[in-house]
Amino acid sequence: MYRLSCIHCGAEYAPGEIIYTCKKCGHLLTVNYDLDAISVTKKEWEQRPLSVWRYRELLPVTIKPVTLQEGGTPLYHLERLGKELGLPHLYAKHEGMNPSGSFKDRGMTVGVSMAIQLGMKSVACASTGNTSASLAVYAAKAGIPAVVLLPAGKVALGKVAQALMHGAKVIAIRDNFDVALALVRELCIKHGIYLLNSINPYRLEGQKTIGFESVDQLGEVPDRLVLPVGNAGNISAVYKGLKELETLGFIDRLPKMTGIQAAGSQPLVRAIQGNLGEVVPDEHPETVATAIRIGAPVNAEKALIAIRATGGTAASVTDEEILAMQRALAQKEGIGVEPASAASVAGIKKLVEEGAIDRDEKIVCVVTGHLLKDPETVIKQCPPPIEIDATEQALLSVLHL
Repeated sequence: MYRLSCIHCGAEYAPGEIIYTCKKCGHLLTVNYDLDAISVTKKEWEQRPLSVWRYRELLPVTIKPVTLQEGGTPLYHLERLGKELGLPHLYAKHEGMNPSGSFKDRGMTVGVSMAIQLGMKSVACASTGNTSASLAVYAAKAGIPAVVLLPAGKVALGKVAQALMHGAKVIAIRDNFDVALALVRELCIKHGIYLLNSINPYRLEGQKTIGFESVDQLGEVPDRLVLPVGNAGNISAVYKGLKELETLGFIDRLPKMTGIQAAGSQPLVRAIQGNLGEVVPDEHPETVATAIRIGAPVNAEKALIAIRATGGTAASVTDEEILAMQRALAQKEGIGVEPASAASVAGIKKLVEEGAIDRDEKIVCVVTGHLLKDPETVIKQCPPPIEIDATEQALLSVLHL
């Protein structure tokens, strides 16, 4: 059993009500479970395949879910990078290995399933790219129409291609993501379309399983969990899920939740570092890391709670630092990620160099999307292929053999 509750005033709403924010105060909603009624044991979970639906007792879906076997993503020990940084316990959870190539699939398997469960006939979102791709994929699997709004010219080509190929109605607006979100939210409320941005509390329920899996794969609670922050839904969701595990007695402590933003789009960082009560939006966010180019994070209120309640922190990294770490992950660890994903590891590099974290910490960095999400940025960074005549002599000459 579960209910929707306002995180600010505590007002409660029935699970079947189509609502995204509190009617009384306008603040964000969360899904609260009757944890005392949950009888599953950690041992039972461990006997199931590693996936989002391993943890179904802590998810709101009661029908057969719309699933593409998402979750169960690898946790890599970053041995070479860790040695360079003096961090012997540095790990990366590669969410780019999900079906559509990003962590968004965890939320969409739950979100689209809830759309069906609630009797909704179509779904929509605004997106910087990954949300649109994932929504298109899961809507196609469910057999329902999807509408996605993108900021024109500001979304990586790989993500646009996914949304188009999977049959979504893709609309590019001549403005930024925040405007697109306001527009699609109004559309959904007025025309009975189900909104699946991270303002939807059910979608975030799937994303919290990143934290569950990290604990299961590591065999213990990490000292620090690090995530790139755009709309701030992921860091909020992971914190919520781990709090639930703590209440159930499955874990005995929480990791320090740490959020990393791009220097050109860092409203959450300013709020944490300035000890502000709320986030002041960036009106014109700009960064090569398109997935986190968001100036007004919808879930900022939840993210501030997550970071402060766990003694975590937030930091920003430049585009140059992000791209350098993208190359380092690929060339030193064999892990190909899009720029926004590299922000989490780039942030840890910066924090350790500043002496802001303990080098003995067990650190899990969530890398959120696959390298091929943004091939244009990759090509710009890399030298072109070497073109030669088709002779052994020409081949040996470029190999200097």
